[in-house]
Amino acid sequence: MDDLSKIIPQPRTKFIKVQCPECNNEQIIFSNPATVVKCLACGRVLAEPRGGKGKILAKIIEVLG
Repeated sequence: MDDLSKIIPQPRTKFIKVQCPECNNEQIIFSNPATVVKCLACGRVLAEPRGGKGKILAKIIEVLG
């Protein structure tokens, strides 16, 4: 099993839990968004695509596996 983990690379992307700076709503977003991610409660932009790793505009609370 250990040999298999050396052959198959681990993904570099993660899901992250963020907190909206405007309304304090917490939601889970992808670290590499393909589109603009807005807060589901107030509509403020939380993340923007940057051709790879996204620009996170909210407070990161937790990085999920």
